[in-house]
Amino acid sequence: MSRDNNDVILSLRQLERHYVQPQDMVEKLGRLLKGRSAPKPVQAVAGVDLDIIAGEVIGIVGESGCGKSTLGRMLAGILAPTRGEILYKGRSIAALDTIARREYELSVQMIFQDPFSSLNPRMRVIDIIGEAPLAHGMIARAAKESYVCELMQKVGLDPAYRFRYPHQFSGGQRQRVGVARALALKPSVIVCDEAVAALDVSIQAQVLNLFIDLRKEFALTYFFISHNLGVVSHISDRVAIMYLGRIVEIAPTETIFKAANHPYTQALIKELPRLQAERRQFDPIKGELPSPSDPPAGCPFHPRCPHVMPRCREERPVLDVVEHDLDAAKPIRFTHMSACHLNDVM
Repeated sequence: MSRDNNDVILSLRQLERHYVQPQDMVEKLGRLLKGRSAPKPVQAVAGVDLDIIAGEVIGIVGESGCGKSTLGRMLAGILAPTRGEILYKGRSIAALDTIARREYELSVQMIFQDPFSSLNPRMRVIDIIGEAPLAHGMIARAAKESYVCELMQKVGLDPAYRFRYPHQFSGGQRQRVGVARALALKPSVIVCDEAVAALDVSIQAQVLNLFIDLRKEFALTYFFISHNLGVVSHISDRVAIMYLGRIVEIAPTETIFKAANHPYTQALIKELPRLQAERRQFDPIKGELPSPSDPPAGCPFHPRCPHVMPRCREERPVLDVVEHDLDAAKPIRFTHMSACHLNDVM
């Protein structure tokens, strides 16, 4: 990708995350007696290369089970990669000293999908928001209440509610509490894992507008995970499409919607609801998402692709440049990349 490396705040290099089903002694003995091999690991993330630019909103889209949430949790430090590395401001987080590691962990915060389960039901909002900055020495105990009140106002909550418990709020209000909790540590990157999926449509729009306003005020970078391309189109500068643990296409948002290259991306866009006079037949993607524990050979999308070729069944396509965007007037210059064998025959 064509850009100044100083703009890159986070880099992922061949990042992988595997899960192995734990077995007790009885299961292990039964497997040995029946001559069965050890269970295959589940490849939730199967080799992701990605640069995240400071100040951008990058949307990560894909079906359930594609690995997007696992990728976000690795970025936030909740999960450790099985292979590959994460670089923060050009340095591998595995090699950071204690002070630099603490800076990274505070700089990357996460907002979860379910605002109710992510908040401690026994804590008041003043403690949910103010506990972490107080523990990390970012504020004095005497300043905690005023600091929490200020953050609540920033996210559209009445500071008078600071002594309430999570169950006393609506879903949209609880999500705003989650946003305030993330902002409390003054992060530079926020991972939003389906942050509006559990909300009503009208509340979704309010929270999305809140994200946009906070981005401008605090110079935030968003890693915005969603299964909904329509939601991502309103907030993202760039969109990455994931399928079975890999990125299959990445481009500026406008390019994705006007000139999608990968058949999977084209199918997702085709499924988006549209307001139009004529009726159209709903044509969903054929077949089911393959199991991450037994991915198909070659291109992982070939069992469901309408343009499948013999080569697709044998050789996995590489994520490569489709076209360059070298408009010097734009503050961030991206390239359109796609992993599809069709690009070699066009």
